[in-house]
Amino acid sequence: MLNCGKVVVEMTTEPAKRRFRLPKEIRVILSVGSLIFIIEYLVLPQFASARKSLHLLTGLNPIIVALAFGLEILAIYSYVELTRTVLYPYAPSRFNTMRVNLAGLAISHVVPGGNAPAGALAYRVFKDLGVPKETAGFGMAAQGSGSAVVLNLLFWSTLVISIPLHGVNPVYGFAALAGVFLLLAFFGTILLITRGQRHADAWIRTLARHIPAIDQDRVSSSLRKIAERITLLINNRRNLWWAFTWAALNWLFDAACLWVCLWAFGTVVSPIDLLVAYGLANVLAAIPITPAGLGVVEGVLIPTLVGFGVPHGQAILAVLSYRLINFWIPIPVGGVAYASLQWRRTSTNSKQSGSSATPGA
Repeated sequence: MLNCGKVVVEMTTEPAKRRFRLPKEIRVILSVGSLIFIIEYLVLPQFASARKSLHLLTGLNPIIVALAFGLEILAIYSYVELTRTVLYPYAPSRFNTMRVNLAGLAISHVVPGGNAPAGALAYRVFKDLGVPKETAGFGMAAQGSGSAVVLNLLFWSTLVISIPLHGVNPVYGFAALAGVFLLLAFFGTILLITRGQRHADAWIRTLARHIPAIDQDRVSSSLRKIAERITLLINNRRNLWWAFTWAALNWLFDAACLWVCLWAFGTVVSPIDLLVAYGLANVLAAIPITPAGLGVVEGVLIPTLVGFGVPHGQAILAVLSYRLINFWIPIPVGGVAYASLQWRRTSTNSKQSGSSATPGA
């Protein structure tokens, strides 16, 4: 459940210089083509041996299935608490935060690179809920980046234990290297903004002078406020501790859902092996090829679990069951949450319009 937000900076209404972007049709073709390639060469070949294990579906224990759903709900709740922690002290209610997170989750599951539009939606809604724009922008960036950092730390920790037991897989090195760049970018950005704010401000002003659409003073003011938010979070050790705790619980509850799905089909996996497979799949799924790593997660999880001794057919059924809970079911639920947010916004605008139209108002 990797979501990387982006800080949104308001711009003036001057015409912006157009940046080169691939046409929408080409981007859709590339995304769909990549998805078809992944399914064709990584996922479908796995299904041949799963037919022999289909009889296991009839013997599923409903209590174990309910436990898997419960763990996924706890994972989502942990992400809600993470959001409220990074938005402190302007955090909305848990109900509103959950609706925003569910709507963003649905968007990220249907659009390649969907974390960007999900972050933009969250930024807009949180502003409507009274969260200052700098706090909302920083919160979305900190939430996504911090969650990714925690995932990589979990993956590395289990990898260090797993390699002496199972040997080295070349894919491990690629995923670990990607994590190194992520951590360098994450902590480097924090260091630049908090310790080198004067140099960062001068550099951004120099860059902004060459872009007519950007107001230097507004960008500089946003940078200063973001630096203040980072300093506030770092100095508030309690909030910082809870932010990392909720991020870790989000990943661990989600991984536990996968473990229970494997257990439901008769296989008990070592927690270390499970976290290596889980971490590897989710680190690689962060590459925005398909929505929320659709096809990538399945194509990585199944052979990795098989490599750790899970029977092929059971691995396929367990992973598909897990993805049903983790990926597919949140889409309609998030759609309902998004509709409720849109209804709330429309209702609020109608009331404001009616109030402004009242004589003597």
